[in-house]
Amino acid sequence: MAVTVLVPTALQKFTNDQATLECSGNNIAELLESLEKSCPGIKARLYDQDKGELRRFLNLYVNSEDIRFLEGIKTTLKDGDEVSIVPAVAGG
Repeated sequence: MAVTVLVPTALQKFTNDQATLECSGNNIAELLESLEKSCPGIKARLYDQDKGELRRFLNLYVNSEDIRFLEGIKTTLKDGDEVSIVPAVAGG
């Protein structure tokens, strides 16, 4: 099963400067493990190691749907899905 992952510029140093990757996983958690195997070090940028959950300033979307409004990291994936990693933008 192939899922396309869209990687923001800030994380592309872990992906050999690739903006898109093909990974696999039945859900977001498995996809992120697959991503870590192919791009070592990226998971530490995505997860708060102390809490064991995704960082608050990071948004993940499956086919333009925010996973916070789905099932979080347990959100089911299917072949052909597109997962976007989007850093939150703040300011005033």
